[in-house]
Amino acid sequence: MAKEFSARVSKRERKVTDITSGIDEKILRANDLKLLRGAQLATIRLKDIEVRDQVRTKFNDESLRELGENIKVNGLIQPLVLHREGHKFVLVCGERRFRAMTLIEMQEAPCFILENKSKEELMAIQFSENQAREDLHYIDQADSIFGYQKLTGTSERKITAALGISKSEVHRCLMIAKLPRDLKEAAKQFNTEKYVLLEWDELPKNEFKDEIKTRILNGEINKRLQLKRIISQLKIEKPKKKKEDSVEKLMKVLKTQMKDPKLQARAKEMMKELVGERIH
Repeated sequence: MAKEFSARVSKRERKVTDITSGIDEKILRANDLKLLRGAQLATIRLKDIEVRDQVRTKFNDESLRELGENIKVNGLIQPLVLHREGHKFVLVCGERRFRAMTLIEMQEAPCFILENKSKEELMAIQFSENQAREDLHYIDQADSIFGYQKLTGTSERKITAALGISKSEVHRCLMIAKLPRDLKEAAKQFNTEKYVLLEWDELPKNEFKDEIKTRILNGEINKRLQLKRIISQLKIEKPKKKKEDSVEKLMKVLKTQMKDPKLQARAKEMMKELVGERIH
């Protein structure tokens, strides 16, 4: 039996569905309920929204125009997230969407309104929202995590728990965030791989390291493989990490597990007998 299809409708006669209707229930399920708990959905005029420093600092103009055209046709699927501060609405998440709507001269948009949130909570919300988007540059991610650490004074382990990313990634981000500003700006400009920056940072301080930095700043080196080849050509040796004595390492583990000093002393003597190593 042949399928029946609806009659073709011209673009002018097509009905544009307002997908923001009932958006509070649908979008709240898609967002982090814990972070957005207590938020109210309201329509806010764009001119009443204040934009401050955001996680994302790199924007593509062409991409913004495309997003604006998409919003013009389909409406804003993902509301902005704002924080009410007195009579002001401060943008927390959605600067790219905000910029795109400004380009197409939209007057208002659906927004989640948060109130009485601490700076730590707002930064966690920003990071959570931006982390879900693939086009967030790793430099922005690193600076965001470093800013969160400076603000809260928390450890890498607690940052891992709060932001939901691995401890190793947190550690790498903090290392990148502390690199010279000109290197980070070059990384954005030339799409430099993050391991280029990390491995450059490990090089010993000498004229070769300065030369490599110049090449990174000029965009001559933006791939890890390129850096490895140059390091090999210049015969630069990375400083070797001091290997921890195997017995000392084991003793550290034992000390965390054994609270009784007598047991610790006995374990130490037994290890001496077993491996014949002197433990300091």
